Amino acid sequence: MLHKFEEFDVSDENIFERKEELLREIKSSKEKIQELLKIEEKNYKNFVKPYQIIQEKINFLFSPISHLNYVKNSEKTQQAYTEVIPVLTEFFTELGQNEELYKAFKKVYEEEKDTLNQEQKKVLTDIIKNFELSGVNLERDKRERIREINIKLSQLQNQYGQNVLNSTDSFEMLIDNFDDVKELPEIERENAKLEKDGKVYYRFTLQQPSYIAYMTYGTSREKREYLYKAYVTRAPENEKVLEEILKLRHEKAVLLGFKNYAELSLETKMAKSPEEVIDFLRELGLKSKPQAEREYEELNRFAHDIGLNDNVRAYDFAYYSEKLKKAKFNVNDEEYKPFFEKNSVIKGLFDFLNRFLKLEFERVDVPTWDKSVDVFQIYRKGDLIGRLYLDLEARKGKRDGAWMDEWVTHHEDLGGNIIPPVAFIVANFSPSTQNSPSLLRPYDVETLFHEMGHALHHLLSKVKEPFVSGISGVEWDAVEFPSQFFEKFAYEKEILKMFAVHYKTGEPMPEEMMERLKNAKNFQSALAMIRQIEFALFDMLIHLDSYNAEDVQKILNQVREEVSVIKPPEYNKFQWSFSHIFAGGYAAGYYSYKWAEVLSADAYFMFIESGIFDDSLTDTFYNEILSKGGSEPADILFKRFAGRDPEIDALLKLSGIENNQEVN
Repeated sequence: MLHKFEEFDVSDENIFERKEELLREIKSSKEKIQELLKIEEKNYKNFVKPYQIIQEKINFLFSPISHLNYVKNSEKTQQAYTEVIPVLTEFFTELGQNEELYKAFKKVYEEEKDTLNQEQKKVLTDIIKNFELSGVNLERDKRERIREINIKLSQLQNQYGQNVLNSTDSFEMLIDNFDDVKELPEIERENAKLEKDGKVYYRFTLQQPSYIAYMTYGTSREKREYLYKAYVTRAPENEKVLEEILKLRHEKAVLLGFKNYAELSLETKMAKSPEEVIDFLRELGLKSKPQAEREYEELNRFAHDIGLNDNVRAYDFAYYSEKLKKAKFNVNDEEYKPFFEKNSVIKGLFDFLNRFLKLEFERVDVPTWDKSVDVFQIYRKGDLIGRLYLDLEARKGKRDGAWMDEWVTHHEDLGGNIIPPVAFIVANFSPSTQNSPSLLRPYDVETLFHEMGHALHHLLSKVKEPFVSGISGVEWDAVEFPSQFFEKFAYEKEILKMFAVHYKTGEPMPEEMMERLKNAKNFQSALAMIRQIEFALFDMLIHLDSYNAEDVQKILNQVREEVSVIKPPEYNKFQWSFSHIFAGGYAAGYYSYKWAEVLSADAYFMFIESGIFDDSLTDTFYNEILSKGGSEPADILFKRFAGRDPEIDALLKLSGIENNQEVN
């Protein structure tokens, strides 16, 4: 059905035709499911497998519409996406509340559980749990209310994300005084330069490369605060949107028999309760905050020494941190960017993966949505693995941040054919211009390695059942494990030698530069840890009840008082643009980044101790983690890989945080 790559087209042409095809497929799928229910002797082969394939086809048609709305947003993509979301949500909600389907799946499981393989058992146990979490056992009026809530939530979350994107794209700061931009690297200054009415200006926006450039190198403190304030007050209309989202999430959770949405969210994760997550975060915070306070004191002393007559504020942080990093480690992002040309980094990453996992990448010329997008077929030991799309450069109409998304999941179809997977990696690195190629900061290199880890988790699956293949069926607080694992190799000297060459001269990066970069890896690591804990704790706490916007602000203030070291100004409305939890999949789940990092740090040290290219250990990682997808619980897979449970101290060690804090 989906194994002919030549039929794949994800250009932005004909998006309304795509929408109509999806709507027809949804209608057809309802009929197909009714036909499945008519089967008298239902079993895994004639009932469960076809049910999965029906949903895989819908995902195949929906993914390009969703993807284009994020990477090439326009009135057309917004219209197509907005029109299909309610229909799609209603379809899946109706499925999840279909008692006849639920009973049929339970019957198949009871009758065949002794003969099913592990993948098939996991598919059925996940399906049955998801039915129960959709309210299948509730009274009709409550089921109907959950259906209404799901549709409304899908619309609100889309609206929240669109508000952030619109607000990001609508702002610009024009500077006409050269003294205000004199510290920017020449390439950043040239990218910002424009002529208007015969006068030279420097234009900065809220898109990541532009925003980061001025916050890091902008001389004018006044202009930095102006830009910062615009960034942290984006989308004020989301005040009401997030309030409604939280209200509906809580109502849904209570209808399903949970105390709050946090409990509902954790029902499908490794962590067992909100209390366990909160304790985990507070333990990390307790162990990290003393060092974070020392790091902030060091930054303040440095800033005072070079002329700041105030404490370092949130809008000063990047500017003075960059100067301190250069003074302390002689590391400056701009010094490294010429050695991290985008295509060179991609090739080096592929070379690393060839040696590490025996993967080969072949560029292919196929339709895409932008000329900067690269597409590759992936092979392992001569066998076709799948396809990867790379869209790495920032542009207008593209959502902030970096992410991996799946288009097709590895699986076996009804005819016994293996369907290779397809994935997208999206980022917002500095775009190429007429005068310069896309040059990456060291952090961007880490980001690319991170997202490639997600993609490999999806692409290297050997699981035949689509519902538990790749990242499908993986607990949300374990899904970051492979991505965080791979990002940790970005600064290893052995890996840097594969791609760190000057884009003009072709000269390799000197080893002393590599040493400096590695030494600076944990620069302000405790402050970074505290920042993530602040976000995660806030996320979990606001999902413990039905809170209004005023309550949300109070909780955020309390979390900042408890956790933060650098206190943001009162006008900071971070919650208006926290898309991870209000427009993405991380609601009551943002803690997952740190939870999974315990696993990834532990695994990373195993490789460092045995040698990065230990084929035996690599094969075990491939066979027990990357190829297993969601076919078994993550804690079981990790234990099979490592031979033991993970330990939190591995994360502290990796971050260079001294673990001398006693915790009762």
